[in-house]
Amino acid sequence: MALTLDPTRLKRIATWAQTQVDNRRFAGLSVLIRQHGSEVFYAQAGQRDNEADLPWERDTVARIYSMTKPVTSLILMMLVEEGRLHLDAPLSRFLPDFDDPRALRPDATRIDHATPCAVPTLHQLLTHRAGMSYPFNPGILPQAMEEADLLFKPHAPSLAAQCEALAQLPLAFEPGARWEYSVGIDVIGRVIEVVEGAPLNEVFRNRVLFPLGMEDTGFALTEAMLPRCATLYTPLEGDAMALGTAPQEGVLRAVDHADASPFRTTTCYSGGGGLVGSIDDYMAFAEALRLRGQGLISPSSADFMMANHLPGDIASMGPASFAEQPMEGMGFGIGGAVVIDPARSRVPSSLGDFSWGGMASTFFWIDRVHDISTVLFTQLSPSSATPARAELKALVHGALM
Repeated sequence: MALTLDPTRLKRIATWAQTQVDNRRFAGLSVLIRQHGSEVFYAQAGQRDNEADLPWERDTVARIYSMTKPVTSLILMMLVEEGRLHLDAPLSRFLPDFDDPRALRPDATRIDHATPCAVPTLHQLLTHRAGMSYPFNPGILPQAMEEADLLFKPHAPSLAAQCEALAQLPLAFEPGARWEYSVGIDVIGRVIEVVEGAPLNEVFRNRVLFPLGMEDTGFALTEAMLPRCATLYTPLEGDAMALGTAPQEGVLRAVDHADASPFRTTTCYSGGGGLVGSIDDYMAFAEALRLRGQGLISPSSADFMMANHLPGDIASMGPASFAEQPMEGMGFGIGGAVVIDPARSRVPSSLGDFSWGGMASTFFWIDRVHDISTVLFTQLSPSSATPARAELKALVHGALM
């Protein structure tokens, strides 16, 4: 039975948000919650730019990075519904550069220690089981990706060029063998471009952003968004995307100001991490999922998307080094995580919660048991620097009465 969020208990979140700022965990942040489709809570705290003394506001624009992935995945599900592709299709059917893949041997010590393997499927790409990786992961392939600068950054060469370069590298493992967080959904973005015959930014606008009224979201900062864009901070001395690195207590170092951001002149449309937007815009997307597709896809397809597509939890087939979210008790659907055992996740949750976050510590989840959508916006990289996501979930569950 669905419980109701108590307004008095929800006020704890505002106190918590201010504490994050006072303790210099975040420069600024906002939290938006809807239940049964109605807004039940909003709070903001701190600054969007400490140096310029600009407050964090409701229309602040943030880099949502990997929270782009569920949007890309939803668009692919639209194409599945239209009969234009199927999830077991090999990647090479759409991107011929991937028609002769190789995978690193289990005993590999160099990038050329690889043997022929099967072509990854679209389903494996969507569920991070294709054998791809990220430069910030440990291992031989991530190191090679780092050297080739294959992170699908906004100022990188085109999405097509990044995929062509990626195809020259071996996979980290045989497709399907295990789970590793990866650029697989970036590659899915390129598949969408090929199938639609249009750039990914246009597909996003026509398929999702315009229908949902997400006017403050896109792959590049518009002139209207620029004055409202938050500065990105890190508590680390070195690379702001070094997952698992110990943060410096109370330190917030600016690493990307809006006026010099690569998002001003985007050349690579990253379906895995390229969107910037506002909290109300992302809530519109979260609500579309809560409403089981809201006409973008059918309720049946939405349920399929938010089901666990792994044989168990991520921990049973994933690397222990992955640090953006819990892996025990967490499955993975099409483009997002699914709670399959709240107790094993050690975070108060409802069975079936669908969620994902971004490297700059943004986060969203949909609680289909209690009919809740929650969105957290902030700008701190990496997301592993604080336990804010777990704390916020506990606060929301503590308000259910």
